[in-house]
Amino acid sequence: MIKSFLLCPKNIKQVYNRNAMKDIIIIGAGVTGALIARELSKYNLDVLVLEKESDVGNVTSSANSAIIHSGYDPKPGTLKAKLNVKGAALYPALCDELDVSYSMCGTLTIIDDESQWPIFKELIERSKENGVEMLSLSKEELLKLEPNITPNALGALYAKKAGIVNPFELVVNAMENAVDNGVTLHINEGVNDIKAKDNYFIVKTNKGEYETKVVINAAGLYSDKIASMVNDIDWHIIPRKGEYILLDHRTAGLVRRPIFPLPSEKGKGILVAPTTSGNYYLGPSSEPQEERDDYSTDSLTLGNIKANASRLVPNIPYGDTIRVFAGLRATPSTHDFIIGPNGKYDNFINVAGIESPGLASSPAIAQYVVHDFVEKVLPLNKKDNFNPHIRKHIKIKLLNEEERNKLVKENPDYGRIVCNCEQVSLGELKDVLNRSVPPHSVKGMKRRTRAGFGRCQGGYCLGTVSLLLAEKYGIELTEVNYDNEGSNLIIEKIKKVNND
Repeated sequence: MIKSFLLCPKNIKQVYNRNAMKDIIIIGAGVTGALIARELSKYNLDVLVLEKESDVGNVTSSANSAIIHSGYDPKPGTLKAKLNVKGAALYPALCDELDVSYSMCGTLTIIDDESQWPIFKELIERSKENGVEMLSLSKEELLKLEPNITPNALGALYAKKAGIVNPFELVVNAMENAVDNGVTLHINEGVNDIKAKDNYFIVKTNKGEYETKVVINAAGLYSDKIASMVNDIDWHIIPRKGEYILLDHRTAGLVRRPIFPLPSEKGKGILVAPTTSGNYYLGPSSEPQEERDDYSTDSLTLGNIKANASRLVPNIPYGDTIRVFAGLRATPSTHDFIIGPNGKYDNFINVAGIESPGLASSPAIAQYVVHDFVEKVLPLNKKDNFNPHIRKHIKIKLLNEEERNKLVKENPDYGRIVCNCEQVSLGELKDVLNRSVPPHSVKGMKRRTRAGFGRCQGGYCLGTVSLLLAEKYGIELTEVNYDNEGSNLIIEKIKKVNND
């Protein structure tokens, strides 16, 4: 029997046995937690995922560069290098199973100064050590691939097997597949304390407490806080802010693949890159900070992003900017992924410090955690009925005229466009509301369907989206949140309609 439990508005009845001993509790439903949950859903286990946010993938997984790095850059011999290369190779099949937008478009790392040749050659040698195929392009070869690139470029490294992915779809669809295969998900439920017993843990949350045989700590920015609840640790997480500029997708042909400068100690630098949806973004910056919830942007940093982006691609149409935003990365003090048992307990597994190339590595991280660590403390018996696929999404924007007409005839909701900017229909909005991991907020709907992602940033479709959410959960419009609890968009009614 498939179990699915989502923390919903208070009027939704919830039936769940909190007292039963769980096999595994995963703390955190970002891309890593979601893919670990999906990997575990292949086996006969009672798995519970606890997420303190109102949705899965709501923090680092929803504000990143969305690039599946090939693996040429990480220091050889590190977990980053090992899992990046393996994870990137898993993406084509994974995205096919999960109906996730993905393109193996490659990436280009540009050299534009004679003094950079030693670093350039070092990256070529590093790519060989990591087992990643790289091509060294001349200026002429580069300009054939990317006509809008800076004329100052001297050459480039071409990673043909790198790509871009829709990170929103990836997390939601992975968790949907996990839930469809028996995993239980609780949102809006944060962990307050963990007590270790002889061979199990008591996990206390803001909603209650649970007993579990295994804990997997995939809490992202708070993974060090979670780890320190059961044992002293010799590492910590440094929140690192990255600010971005997002351009409208009407700027067609700007670049065909992500364009990097040579990397530095701060990371891969300011990029110019397309998304799977046809938009372009510039960024990110890379600044460490103490706060774990500061997503502010500032004009000085954004100006620096523009200056560095223009160094790669001149004549960027900044007038097509539709949004600026920031994401936070969980940078580990160890400078490498922290994956494995807590020093004191083999059944408490940390999956921490998953910064870049964490997105590319995440499918391999999931396999590594389950088969190198979980399998040592719990028997893994495969299910006979595991289904690796989710129900495919209908995207009216991608259909031809004949396909649209046929679909609209069968279901007129697909003929009503709710979001003009992104061409999202009412049928698509209703579909995601009736899946096993539905949105509970305007932002959740936006990430799943792109309604509100366009040039007007929800100015046209916000009303309909809010009404659909209110209807779905049987709440007032004033109770509909933009994101987490308390982020109400409509404060109060100012006019009473008389229908008499």
